[in-house]
Amino acid sequence: MKIELRAACAATLFCVALPASAQELKVGAAKVDITPSAAEMPKNMLGVLDPLNVRAIVVDDGKTRAAMVTVDAGAIMTETWANVAARVERELKIPTSQLLLTASHTHSAPWMRGAAYEAQIFDAIRKAAAAARPARMAYGTGVSYINVNRNIIDPANRRWWEGPNYEGVSDKTVAVVRFETLQGAPIAVYFNYGVHAVLTGNLDLVSADLPGAASNYIEQSLGGDAVAVYSNGAAGDQNPIYFNQTYDLRAIRTADYAARGEDISNAMPPGGTGMDRKNPRVAMLMEQQKQMVKSMGQMLGEEVLHVSRASLERPVAEARIQGAQTSVTCPGRKRLDKGRAGYAGTYEDADPVSIRLTLLKIGDTVIGGVDAEVFTTIAQRFKRESPFKHSMMTTITNGMAPSGYIPNDAAFAYNTFEVVSSRLKPGCAESAIVNGLLDLIEKVDAK
Repeated sequence: MKIELRAACAATLFCVALPASAQELKVGAAKVDITPSAAEMPKNMLGVLDPLNVRAIVVDDGKTRAAMVTVDAGAIMTETWANVAARVERELKIPTSQLLLTASHTHSAPWMRGAAYEAQIFDAIRKAAAAARPARMAYGTGVSYINVNRNIIDPANRRWWEGPNYEGVSDKTVAVVRFETLQGAPIAVYFNYGVHAVLTGNLDLVSADLPGAASNYIEQSLGGDAVAVYSNGAAGDQNPIYFNQTYDLRAIRTADYAARGEDISNAMPPGGTGMDRKNPRVAMLMEQQKQMVKSMGQMLGEEVLHVSRASLERPVAEARIQGAQTSVTCPGRKRLDKGRAGYAGTYEDADPVSIRLTLLKIGDTVIGGVDAEVFTTIAQRFKRESPFKHSMMTTITNGMAPSGYIPNDAAFAYNTFEVVSSRLKPGCAESAIVNGLLDLIEKVDAK
């Protein structure tokens, strides 16, 4: 393009130069299947419902690169992130501060770690970098009503419990960044939404859950080799709105345990542990959960496609890539009692908790990364206070903080299961995260 501009200037009496800060984009995307083989399958997994993938987008502005990567995993160990980031920086020249390595937070993936797993993640990024071509990007937002605040007052005992709170805080925003060739053909979509990927958690089957179903649907609709990368929004207090099968299965399991003399009414055994899968109602509810994944994945995917078709701003082919990273520290606590929710916990002081923040800016699109599960209100505050309209937060990104859930300040007054289990003392994390990300925006803008 620069050569063409020089030629045009030579042939005419005037020329309009690009701003000094503008950079021509190249974008590539790739997807790698990481579904464990039968030999690698954990004993508690009964099979595969749908495959797990690593999806990656690499953006190049001619001077530097960035990568946005999502792994179908519950979380990504900090060691895994560190090893992948070091290799990506060394071999692909993508700075650690410009890598967003996010877990989709599916509750139906085995814990994976080690060199082979890291190599699979790196392979997706490498393939995306190798596929880079001249491109343009566009940003837009839509809404989806498939999430809901999951903390309610139990009408029977007037204590906090889990269920759909239609009046609770919930961000319905779907943020979409579309990358396409200069001719308009789709390369990739990066979409951000806050919802827990827990629909298949009782099945004990490997599944990418709702995020994977949405990405699969988008990719099928776009065709070709387009890749749809899900970005896990601030979903610490958000469940799928249609989650009744899980509530019903929980009630059945609680009753079964009670009949054997064990009270699990304020506990949460993992997966489908203790369920009678020969019970016709249990079998029906589990089959409905499988259907629900596809249904809700399609609904989220349709909104992403709607935004991509009708609600994007004017695409740009020049954008500067900038990134920065820092850590903030908040006072920690250790819980001394048990119980899932409804009662105040008892605690003793513990070591301070470090939270990693990453800021990636591509043109005027800003993505703030946090390495933990964050409550919705914190992300809303960040977006509200960000100087850039195109701002979003991606969580469970670049490792796994030892914090547990990160509630907003006001939520610490409620005995929800996320609050009582949090390893953070109240009054620090919300402002530390928001102000930390805003400081990173100032830092990259000053360059």
